[in-house]
Amino acid sequence: MYNMRYDIAIVGGGLAGLALSIQSAKAGFKVVLFEKEQYPFHKVCGEYISLESWDFIESLGVPLSKLQLPIVNRLMVTAPNGNSIEQPLDLGGFGVSRYTIDKALYELAKGLGVRVEAGVKADDIVFEADMFSVHSSIGIIQSRVAVGSFGKRSNLDVKWKRPFILGKQKQLDNFIGVKYHIDIDWPNDLIALHNFKDGYCGISNIENGKTCLCYLTTAHNLKTHGGSIEAMEELVLKTNPYLKEILEKAVNLYEAPVTIAQISFERKSLIEHHVLMVGDAGGMITPLCGNGMSMALHGSKLAYEAITPFLRNELSREAMEQQYSNAWSNTFAKRLTVGRMVQRFFGKTWMTNLFIAMLKPFPFLVRAIVKQTHGERY
Repeated sequence: MYNMRYDIAIVGGGLAGLALSIQSAKAGFKVVLFEKEQYPFHKVCGEYISLESWDFIESLGVPLSKLQLPIVNRLMVTAPNGNSIEQPLDLGGFGVSRYTIDKALYELAKGLGVRVEAGVKADDIVFEADMFSVHSSIGIIQSRVAVGSFGKRSNLDVKWKRPFILGKQKQLDNFIGVKYHIDIDWPNDLIALHNFKDGYCGISNIENGKTCLCYLTTAHNLKTHGGSIEAMEELVLKTNPYLKEILEKAVNLYEAPVTIAQISFERKSLIEHHVLMVGDAGGMITPLCGNGMSMALHGSKLAYEAITPFLRNELSREAMEQQYSNAWSNTFAKRLTVGRMVQRFFGKTWMTNLFIAMLKPFPFLVRAIVKQTHGERY
């Protein structure tokens, strides 16, 4: 594969990377995409997508309307002490597993002529003489544009010594995520966020009558319980009466949960060594805001809109990078700030209990917070 040249090289084949590859291939660009896993595969993810992204996903070629997906329009939030608030969701969302949607996007990309190198890890991306060289186990490829869409944390983050990796650990660093698909009687239209000490758990339905249960907590919480997920669920998660009932009734559809560690919600740079960072690699909204999948998809569109004029020689590289950074900040910066702010009210048991109690008489405040973390259709 040495010396093969592409217009765009994308490292990471999640929602952002796949969506960008599809848009670019449709525009006639030569695209290569690296994904370290083999499709299809499960990922730690809440598997809820805001309806702001519905039209865009369908425009990529995924026939969402035919998949009979659950449409979610109610939100429930509970405190560790069992106090709860419920609120209609103005725009709402839908549930679909990453296994299903990533597979659909992967097949679309392949069908459009994207060179998808699945099971291949990129070791480095080097920029010199106005070209990128992507180094991997299958050799070196060159491209005019390189995009990093490798998720929450990767070997390249470490290699490049990105600040969120090197910095002293802060309150928004070092979380772990755990996901199950479960069989339980759960309303199709409801997404719930159940809080517990040092974490929270989201639950909502996905395709084929399955339910996604995904929670986030600190690495410290797990360590305190001897590294045992089972012990932590028993002694911490089940102190919330709602979670206790769900965890005791649910039938697990996985042999073991899917997990991820070392998640950070600190600010990240959007451009690294001239590589455009898209999706969680560019900035991650706290999962309690429930909109990371939409942000990844929308971010791919913003990247595509900046990359296209550059590849057509209508913009300089500097102008392309500036356009993408500006568009991304204008679209997402406020959401991320609100997300980080809200995150700080969750985790400490007394604070979460108090926060929910204070919000309960003022449903319009809950609606305002939700609105700040979601966008308009694009």
